[in-house]
Amino acid sequence: MARIAVIGAGMGAMATAARLAVAGHQVAVYERGSTYGGSLGRFERDGFAFDTGPGLLHLPAVYRDLFVKTGKRRLEDCVDLVQVDPAVRHVLADGTSVTLPGTSRGGVAAALDEAFAAGAGDRWAAVLNRARDAWDATRRPLLEEPLRPDWRVLGRDPYPAVRKSGLLRRRPPTLADIAARELGGQLAELLAARVREYGLDPATAPASAAVLPYMEQTFGSWYVRGGMRALATALYERCRERRVEFVFDAPVREVLARGGRAAGVLLADGTEHAADHVVCGADPRRLAVPLPPDGVPAGSVAGATRFTLLLALRGARPGDTVHRTLVHSPGTQLTVLRPDDPAVRPDADHEAVTVSAVCAATGGAAGAAPDPEALLDLAARAVPGLRERLLWWEARTPADIEAATGAAGGAVPAPSLAGAGGRLLHPANSTALPGLYLAGGWAHPGGGLAHAGMTGALVAGLIVEGAAFRGSQ
Repeated sequence: MARIAVIGAGMGAMATAARLAVAGHQVAVYERGSTYGGSLGRFERDGFAFDTGPGLLHLPAVYRDLFVKTGKRRLEDCVDLVQVDPAVRHVLADGTSVTLPGTSRGGVAAALDEAFAAGAGDRWAAVLNRARDAWDATRRPLLEEPLRPDWRVLGRDPYPAVRKSGLLRRRPPTLADIAARELGGQLAELLAARVREYGLDPATAPASAAVLPYMEQTFGSWYVRGGMRALATALYERCRERRVEFVFDAPVREVLARGGRAAGVLLADGTEHAADHVVCGADPRRLAVPLPPDGVPAGSVAGATRFTLLLALRGARPGDTVHRTLVHSPGTQLTVLRPDDPAVRPDADHEAVTVSAVCAATGGAAGAAPDPEALLDLAARAVPGLRERLLWWEARTPADIEAATGAAGGAVPAPSLAGAGGRLLHPANSTALPGLYLAGGWAHPGGGLAHAGMTGALVAGLIVEGAAFRGSQ
C-alpha cells in the first residue's frame, strides 16, 4: 500500500483518488478551497439554485465506468442522469431558429432540411461522418491512453477534408475552412458555434475539432437532476466510501522531492505531508511542475474563460422550452441553459436560467468582461419576456472561476485535439519528476467533465501498473 497525496479536489483529482483508493492505496486530498468539485460549483439564493460551471455532461460512459470500477452502486444509482432532448436550439443572428434532436441522425437531417432547404441535412451528415473517421483515429491516443512519447505525430490533423480540384492547399484546413467549404452559409455557423462553446476559435482550431459536435450528436448531452453539482457530490461520497481523506482550506505551496523523486507536499502553513506518489489535480503552472524537456509545454493550450449570469425569473417555464439554446451574434455567442428541474427553482411559478459567454484568457489574465446588460439583451432572444420576468441576476466572473479552480485568469481548458502542430494537446500525465503525476483538465486528455474524469483512469493505471500501462482495453 502506497501513500498518495492528491493536490486539489476537482473532478479529475477525485476520479484519480477513488480509483487509487479502490486499488488499496492510502489517499489524502489537499484542497485549497473549502469544498470539493472544482469547477462544478453551485450558487443558491431565495430558493433558486444554479450550476456555476459545466451545465451538461458528454460521454457519460467515463463516469459510468468510474462508478462501476470503484463501488457496488452504479452512476445511475447515485444521481438522476437524464438525456437532454432536444439537444440544442440555435437562434441565428437574423432570427432564424432551428432545434436539433438528441442522438437521432435522421431527426437532425430533417430539422436542417426544414430550416435551410433540402440537402442541408445530407451535407451536415457528410461532415459528421468525416468527423467520425477523425474520432476513430484519435479516440484511443487522445482519450484512453497515456500521451504517447512521440506525441508530435498527433500534430497532424486526422480530419479527411474534401479535396477540391484545382486548389493549392498551403496549410491544413481549419474548422472554419471546412465549415465554409463543406457546409456554407448559416449551416456553417451551426458547426462553428458548437466548437466555440468549448472555448476554441474556429478560425484557428484544426478541422479535427469537428469531433466535438460529433461526440455530442453520437453520445448525447446529459443533465443531472438537482444540478450538475450533484455529480461532484456523488463522486466525493464515493471517495469517502473508499476511505479517501480530504483536507480543505489546505493550499499546497510546493511538491517535495527527495532522492530524485516526489516525496510529498508542503502546505502554505508550512506543514509537510510525506507521500510515495503525488498527483497534481490543479493547474500545473501554479506549482511550476517539472515537465519532461521533450513534452507538451504546460502553457501550450491557449485557455479561454467564461462570464456567466445567473437569472432568477418569475413565471413558469413553458412546456416547450429547450434545455440549451445557442444565441448567435457578431462578436458574442451566448449559451442559455433552462433546465426543467424543480430542484433548482423555488416553485413552479419561477424559473432558473443560466447565461454564459466565452471570453479570451491570455497570459494568465482574463480579457475584457462582456457587458451584462448586452448579454441580457441577447438572452432575451432565447427567453421571450426576459426583462419583464427578471427578479434579479448574479454574475460569475473569471475571477470567481480562478478562486474556485486555481486556474490563472480563470482559464477553462478545452479537450485535447489532434492537429495544429500539437498546439491543442495537454501535458502528459507523467512528469519529469518520478512519482509526480498530472490529473484534471490541464493534463492529457484535457478539459471538460468527461476528459478530466478520464485522467483518473490514466493516472491510476500509471501508478498501479507502472510506465508500461497503455490504457484500457
